[in-house]
Amino acid sequence: MKIYVMGLGNMGSWFARSLKQEHAVAGYDKEKSRVEKLKGEIKILNPEELESYEPDLVLNAVTLKDTIEAFESIDPFIKEPTILCDIASVKGDIQGYYKKKGLRFLSMHPMFGPTFANMEKLKGENVIFISGSDKEAVNTFKRFFKKYRLKFFELSFEEHDRMMAYSLAVPFISSLVFASCVEKTVVPGTTFSKHLSIARGLLSEDDHLLGEILFNTHTLPEVEKITGRLEYLKHIIKQKDQEELSGLLSRLRRNIG
Repeated sequence: MKIYVMGLGNMGSWFARSLKQEHAVAGYDKEKSRVEKLKGEIKILNPEELESYEPDLVLNAVTLKDTIEAFESIDPFIKEPTILCDIASVKGDIQGYYKKKGLRFLSMHPMFGPTFANMEKLKGENVIFISGSDKEAVNTFKRFFKKYRLKFFELSFEEHDRMMAYSLAVPFISSLVFASCVEKTVVPGTTFSKHLSIARGLLSEDDHLLGEILFNTHTLPEVEKITGRLEYLKHIIKQKDQEELSGLLSRLRRNIG
């Protein structure tokens, strides 16, 4: 398969380097420094060269806020049977773009990245494929991911974004609240140090990436759930109610298995 990767940041460059072992890969990024890092490893093509390159699949790995704009920038150079592919962490308006464009598409979300995952040892990590994606493309990427021993899930666009508000936004918000309470004079214990490491990793991410998750339409209800549960915990602490606390802790232990 001939694959064109748009956006050669952390995930885009990982896909480009990994896919080139089995496929013909070309790519492009507006930032020259990213292009320089991959020169000699993959073919570098400007978007206007796509018409002659005729890729089988265009993998869009730019930031979410630029995803649709990036697709639109190559509209004049792409035609059937090229498959459009995104790896966006929140799908939002992407579904509407695919419907309007009318081309085959593959929408997926690799639930891992270089901040917290070991990109050389991905066993047990998850990939979500969106319902309605092109079956040939899904099977191609399942074969590609198989060597990493990943787990596969299928969700609709709507189900995916609801899930992300829970599985990404909740831990993100918890880490941000923790970070806002950190005092530099603290003498950290083991638990504090672990939380601090997670918070530092999260805050090393690009602001726009964090915004993509936090501004998901479905995130606010999750924030309201968190504040409600904090109020309940606050009430228990104020009352020093050991029986109520024990009941809460039992429920939480069942929650996390």
